[in-house]
Amino acid sequence: MRPAVDWQPAGDYSDIRYELSGDGIAKITIDRPEVRNAFRPQTLFQLREAFNRAQDDPEVGVIILTGQGDMAFCSGGDQRIRGDDGYIGDDAVAEKGIGRLNVLDLQMQMRRCPKPIVAMIAGYAIGGGHILHICCDLSIAAENARFGQTGPRVGSFDGGFGSGLLARQIGQKRAKEIWFLCRQYDAATALDWGLVNQVVPIEALEEETVQWCREMLELSPLALRMLKASFNA
Repeated sequence: MRPAVDWQPAGDYSDIRYELSGDGIAKITIDRPEVRNAFRPQTLFQLREAFNRAQDDPEVGVIILTGQGDMAFCSGGDQRIRGDDGYIGDDAVAEKGIGRLNVLDLQMQMRRCPKPIVAMIAGYAIGGGHILHICCDLSIAAENARFGQTGPRVGSFDGGFGSGLLARQIGQKRAKEIWFLCRQYDAATALDWGLVNQVVPIEALEEETVQWCREMLELSPLALRMLKASFNA
């Protein structure tokens, strides 16, 4: 994937990267490629902090959410730390043996964020990672992108936006197919179903995504904010 911007680091995190373009774009990258960018509670805490930074920064007009590398956007929750009542982190709450399902907090934050969020997807967007891209306002995918849900295979289901919002986007029948069969779908199918906005060769993914962001930066931020609130009402 060719870098389209000289991204400048703007935060210090263990699980993510927060970078700025210098012309109004913030890029948030899930940086756990060793587990195909699966998230754990700490990842979600850091994502929420990064989205807050982008939302509160008057110099940022559009936000990109992506995953590190070409293999995965996000593969959902890190199953290695899944407990009976959620995911076990490494903070004081986790020391008491209490699990968390705090991805819903992130999903709600993304929906309520007044600035457009664009998913930049290479490789797998599976399970909870698939739901994160559903919660983004726009999705640009590489030709190698793969989409799908896995919850019912492991006795799990989505308690947030992954079912209802998906049905609003692509219709009840297709949404139920995705959840009830747990198949994986390629980028061309996702585009045909309206699950993504554009599919490009992987080497052009960032360039295309940045171009979409820059087009939005030329528009009224207040108008975009009100439109997003209306769409998500």
